[in-house]
Amino acid sequence: MTERADGAPEIRLTDLAKHFRDVKAVDDVSLDIKAGEFFSLLGPSGCGKTTTLRMIGGFELPTTGRIELRGRDVTNDPPDKRPVNMVFQNYALFPHLNVGDNIAFGLRRKNVEKDQITRRVHEALELVHLTGLDKRKPNQLSGGQQQRVALARALVNRPNVLLLDEPLGALDLKLRRQMQDELKAIQKRVGTAFVHVTHDQEEAMALADHCVVMNDGRIEDAGPAERVYMRPATRFAAGFMGESTLVSATVAEGSEAIETGLGRLPLRTTQPAGTKVTLAIRPEHLALGAADRCDIAFGEATVAEIVFQGSFKRVLAVSRVDPSIRFIARAPATATLQPGDSVDISCQAHDVILLAT
Repeated sequence: MTERADGAPEIRLTDLAKHFRDVKAVDDVSLDIKAGEFFSLLGPSGCGKTTTLRMIGGFELPTTGRIELRGRDVTNDPPDKRPVNMVFQNYALFPHLNVGDNIAFGLRRKNVEKDQITRRVHEALELVHLTGLDKRKPNQLSGGQQQRVALARALVNRPNVLLLDEPLGALDLKLRRQMQDELKAIQKRVGTAFVHVTHDQEEAMALADHCVVMNDGRIEDAGPAERVYMRPATRFAAGFMGESTLVSATVAEGSEAIETGLGRLPLRTTQPAGTKVTLAIRPEHLALGAADRCDIAFGEATVAEIVFQGSFKRVLAVSRVDPSIRFIARAPATATLQPGDSVDISCQAHDVILLAT
């Protein structure tokens, strides 16, 4: 990752808010994005992630708060006065221009010399593996190729920051995963900070060095993608950043056990007795059937649904003690489980995440 010599962030948002009449689309968001970082804003539709991105790009003006790029206040600057470029979900390519002219468009607007435009367009085509396709029109390209043209058009201007608004959303699953690899490789090669908006948790984990989970205009959790997945800060983040089994609980006297609808579980916590908490367990950490090495037993459950997902089977099981508790687990692809089967559910204590309710 590229670091700035002065240690300052590439982007700093301070108490940023955007109101549309009575709706708080973004509510008091503060965050730093480092130089050379692949940064993802993640959350459900309407959570404020795209509005935040558009404010960074200058396409929306904040109601309150401050936006700094490389230490310079750009809060009220128009898009063309900011060292950023944006790649939109629909790519926004000019249909009447060929690939080369689409990529060169911004350079010509800046009156860059013709020979320099030719060289930089050639370099951009090489970067996105489209050499030789400069004379084609956008409608002669596949979806993945169009996405790469949009990337090249943004990167040819050498922005300090590249903003990506769900750039892979229009692609099919196989192509989306291929483009994730290419996007990450391009970002590492150019060393530019990428700020990426998505509602796809797997995409965020595949791409991001650092991610922010948003909900109702506010930040629920922020940190390295692996930490946010393995140790989410809130119940919402645990439920959105991948699947989890969530169990409501209360800290028992002595703080060495937790009371749940499944009985008392031997889990230690520093929270005082009587505190309401939530237990979160990822599917890969739940054991189905006898598990000698597990120290937390959740009792018997009935298999309600099995979904084959290639390398494993996703199993939904309902607790027999408390039917409101539904376990999401993984079984080997070769498992012979059937709906209606009874299974014992357990896990290891260190895999249980304790969250404030």
